[in-house]
Amino acid sequence: MTGAKRKKKGMLWSKMHTPHCEDFKQWCRRRLPILEWAPHYNLKENLLPDTMSGIMLAVQQVTQGLAFASLSSVHPVFGLYGSLFPAIIYAIFGMGRHVATGTFALTSLISANAVERLVPLSSQNLSTQSNTSTLGLSDFELQRIGVAAAVSFLGGVIQVAMFALQLGRATFLLTEPVISAMTTGAATHVVTSQVKYLLGMKMPYISGPLGFFYIYTYVFENIKFVRLEALLLSLLSIVVLVLVKELNEQFKSKIKVVLPVDLVLIIAASFACYCTNMEITYGLEVVGHIPEGIPPPRAPPMNVLSAVITEAFGVALVGYVASLALAQGSAKKYKYSVDDNQEFLAHGLSNVIPSFFFCIPSAAAMGRTAGLYSTGAKTQVACLISCILVLIVIYSVGPLLYWLPMCVLASIIVVGLKGMLIQFRDLKKYWNVDKIDWGIWVTTYVFTICFAANVGLLFGVVCTLAIVIGRFPRAKTLSIKNMKEMELKVKTETDGETLRQVKIISINNPLVFLNAKKFHTDLMNIIQKENVSNQLLDDISKCEQNTLLNSLSNGNCNDDVSQPCLNEKSFLILDCSGVTFFDYSGVSMLVEAYNDCKSRSVDVSLAHCTASLIKAMKYCGNPDSEKPVSFDSVSAALSNIYSSKNLSKLSDHGEV
Repeated sequence: MTGAKRKKKGMLWSKMHTPHCEDFKQWCRRRLPILEWAPHYNLKENLLPDTMSGIMLAVQQVTQGLAFASLSSVHPVFGLYGSLFPAIIYAIFGMGRHVATGTFALTSLISANAVERLVPLSSQNLSTQSNTSTLGLSDFELQRIGVAAAVSFLGGVIQVAMFALQLGRATFLLTEPVISAMTTGAATHVVTSQVKYLLGMKMPYISGPLGFFYIYTYVFENIKFVRLEALLLSLLSIVVLVLVKELNEQFKSKIKVVLPVDLVLIIAASFACYCTNMEITYGLEVVGHIPEGIPPPRAPPMNVLSAVITEAFGVALVGYVASLALAQGSAKKYKYSVDDNQEFLAHGLSNVIPSFFFCIPSAAAMGRTAGLYSTGAKTQVACLISCILVLIVIYSVGPLLYWLPMCVLASIIVVGLKGMLIQFRDLKKYWNVDKIDWGIWVTTYVFTICFAANVGLLFGVVCTLAIVIGRFPRAKTLSIKNMKEMELKVKTETDGETLRQVKIISINNPLVFLNAKKFHTDLMNIIQKENVSNQLLDDISKCEQNTLLNSLSNGNCNDDVSQPCLNEKSFLILDCSGVTFFDYSGVSMLVEAYNDCKSRSVDVSLAHCTASLIKAMKYCGNPDSEKPVSFDSVSAALSNIYSSKNLSKLSDHGEV
């Protein structure tokens, strides 16, 4: 008997600890998303649009790489490396098919704090330039990129550690108003940092709390030192960039190839500066020598890691939040899913590995991602094609950029931040949806410009949590009737055998960012179950236990939802009497759930909606302006279904 037990126990142990080949393949596909889409890549349909998008993306990668490297206080050539290696790593590990990873304004600005603090400009006179050193650059430039690479390395390690701790599940705390305010405030910081180049002024590096205001104080006190030539060239560059990009956006449906105005401006400005010798004649600051080729890999200086912890955390959090927002936006736009935790791994490795190749911190940029949208990119192949072109620039075209004025690069940075800066327009939307969200946006923005992006982000999250915790105890719930789900089977006059199903679901809690995703998940589970099963009314009680709409926990809707049956039409009535308050995230998810149900041939009606909820839904995207969606009661919604669909009778009645 004992031997049999030991044998059975040994078999169970071997089953538990013997890895299966299929499990390993599944793990690889989950952690290497490129294995999921690359084998199914359609050359005929996707290669041409990906190639065109890759060419346009390469132009942006080169121009922004040079600009953001200067923003990071390192030599511009390192921005080219930062446009190459992170894009390759993210294409392998990232799940966002339309996310362009590379140099990023916000992470460059954060790393510049460490660079200027540890290797100040005053130490430049103590260094020498040697032709035998790496790329022929001075020791001063190599020390600066060493600090920036250390920030990238440590920031990536922090992101990988967050992936190991499964902190991607906590991203629901990052609400849209907080992210919008933080990125807008950080973009304001970046524009402020470029004022000295736009005006052609010599200015000491100013940072720290209230540094934003000290910079403008210094500018107004030294306004007489502004170089008119640099100011005029900056204004001309900004006007040309904005005008051409607006025309490209307006006529993108009529033109096959978008004009790469950034590249044209760089070529024209460099040629004009070379012909007129602006560097000597007018004293304009230029990019200078761009070395050819890529140096051999070298580990970042580990002795400075303890000194850059603050900047590393800023890079890890700000870069991830901004990149995740873009990945989720592209996934929503093109109907695929993104694993929040996997994005931690992808961006962490995109910072750790390139740090050995003299790269500054990286993240996804809004301008480049929007460029992939507008040029019709299909997959990450577009980013890989752009990497090939960036490699060509590094080995052949780079030295030709010597005469590029820094004020033109600064203009490219400012215009490239337009997508973040126009988020000020969201204030009207938040005011009409939820004035508390409006207040959170404003205070988060103020904290960001007064201190730093990571401080503003932390304040926004804490403030949001405190407000929600304070609002929930005062929320009124209608749980007396305890109605979670009810089915009514209805027959039509035209086709007596076609069953029309009416579901009535009661939402018994406020809709806020804490439970918005869970609400969407539970509702889609009900719709999925409705489509795959064709049970009688007697069996409705079996699926009541799966309705979890009054849960405050969050969830991810990762399951594939089946398509609706062709022979059956469904109706859904959402009783919103329990929605005593809401925020922007909750209303957005309600509108998204409405659209998802509609795409599955499920007609949705809303009952007991407050006037403020109806108004908020209009600002978040009116579900349907052609027919009434909201009704005063459940019975009114049922009457509307009865009259609009000519339903003859109800075979069963439920208690509302």
